Amino acid sequence: MGEHGFRLHLRAMVLLLAAVPLVLAIAAVVWVVRQQSDQLAQAQISAMQPILLQARKDELQHFVQSGRRAVAHLYEQRAGNQVQAQQQALELLRRMDFGNDNYFFVYDLQGNSLMHPRLPDFEGHSQWTLRDSAGAPIIQQLVRQAQAGGGFVDYMWNRPSTGRDEHKLGYVELVPEWGWVMGTGLYLDHLQETQALITRSTAAAVRKTRQQILWIASAALLLVAAGGLALNWYEQRAADAKLRAMAQKVVHSQEDERSRVARELHDGISQQLVSVKFVAESALLQLERGNADAAGTLRQGIGLLQGLVRDVRRISHDLRPTLLDDVGLASALAQTAREFGERSGIQVEAQVAEVPPIPEAAATAMFRVAQEALGNIEKHAGARHVQLQLSYGAAGLGLQLRDDGAGFDVQATLRQARSGLGLTNMRERIEMLGGTFSLASAPGATVLTAQLPAAVLKSG
Repeated sequence: MGEHGFRLHLRAMVLLLAAVPLVLAIAAVVWVVRQQSDQLAQAQISAMQPILLQARKDELQHFVQSGRRAVAHLYEQRAGNQVQAQQQALELLRRMDFGNDNYFFVYDLQGNSLMHPRLPDFEGHSQWTLRDSAGAPIIQQLVRQAQAGGGFVDYMWNRPSTGRDEHKLGYVELVPEWGWVMGTGLYLDHLQETQALITRSTAAAVRKTRQQILWIASAALLLVAAGGLALNWYEQRAADAKLRAMAQKVVHSQEDERSRVARELHDGISQQLVSVKFVAESALLQLERGNADAAGTLRQGIGLLQGLVRDVRRISHDLRPTLLDDVGLASALAQTAREFGERSGIQVEAQVAEVPPIPEAAATAMFRVAQEALGNIEKHAGARHVQLQLSYGAAGLGLQLRDDGAGFDVQATLRQARSGLGLTNMRERIEMLGGTFSLASAPGATVLTAQLPAAVLKSG
C-alpha cells in the first residue's frame, strides 16, 4: 500500500471513528425523545382524566340543581292542584334539554317512567327490571342512589345521536315532596377523545423532532466528510445546541398547551350561561301563566348575569397581566397585594423594592408565582396575615411570601396530580429561567421563595 493509499485509509478510519459515535448518539437521542414523549403523554393523560371527570360531575350536579330550582315554585301548590302542578313541572323539565344527547328524566320510587323526552314510550310504564348491556339494573341503581341522598351512577345507555350503547354518567336527586327521582346524564366519550388527542399530538411532535434530528445528523455527517475531525467536532457542538433549543421549544409548547387546557377546564362560563337559560325559561313560563314570582326569577337571572360578567373580566385579566405593561413589576405586585387584601379580608403586609426594567419573561414569571401563591393562600391556607416581599440587588431579584395559615405537606401535595399542578407550574416557571424555587410549610408558617440571578435580569 503506497503513502497515498495509506492516507486515504487513515482518513477513512478517522471519518469512520468520527461518524459512528455521531450516528449512535443521534439514534440514542431519537430513542430517548420517543421514550420521554410517551411518558409525558401518559402523565398528561393521567393528570387530565380526573380533572375532566370531576368537571363533568360538577356540570351534571349543576344541571340537576338548576332543574330543581326551575320547578321549585310548583312544590307549594295546594293539594287539589298537585296533579296539575306535577304535569306542569314535567312539561317544564321536558323542554329544558341541552343538546340531542342531554336531557332530564323523571321516575317514581317504584321505577315507573314519568317523563323521558327521548323515549316517550317508556312514560307511564315500569322500567324497574331494565338492565344495560352489562347486566346492571339501571333504574334500580338510580332509585337507590337518589334515596341515599343523591349522587352519580355509571351505566351503559343507548345514545340518541348514534343509536349505540355507550358509557354514560348519570346524576340523580330525590324530590321528596312528590317522591320523584330527577336526574340527567352525560356521555363520557370526551375522555377517550382527549386521550386520543394527546396521543396524536405527542406522536406528531415525535415525528417532527425525529425528522429534525435526522436532518441535523445528515448535515453533520456531510460536514465531517468534507472537513475532518475538527469540523465534525464543531458541527456536533452546534447540533447539540440546536437540540437543546428544540427541547426548550417543546417545553414551551407543552406549557402553553397545558395553560390553554387548564383555562378551559376552569371556565365556568358555559355552566353559568345554562343557568341563565334555565332561569329565563322559568321566568317566561311564569309570565305566560301570570305567576307573580316572575319578577323574582328575573332578578335571580340578572344576578347570575352580573356574576358572569365578573367572571369574564377576571378570566380576561388572568390571560395577560396588563398591570406589568402599565406600571411595572413592583407596582403591579403592590396593587395585586392590596386588591387581594380587600377581596379576601386577609391582612397583607407588602414590602416591594423598586425594580429597574427587566426582561418580560422574568417579570411575568415573578408576577405569576405571586398571583398563584396568593390564590392558594385564599383558597386553602385559612391565614389571617400574609407578608409579601420583593427585593432587588446584586444577587438578583427575589420574591418571598409568608403566611400564618394551617400549613400542608409539600411533598404529598406535589405527588397529587390536581393539587400539585400549581406548585409544579410555579417551580417550572422559575427554574426554566435559571432561578431557584423553594417552599417550606408547617402549621402557622408557610414560606415560598423564588430567586432569579442577576445574569437573567440583564439578558434580553
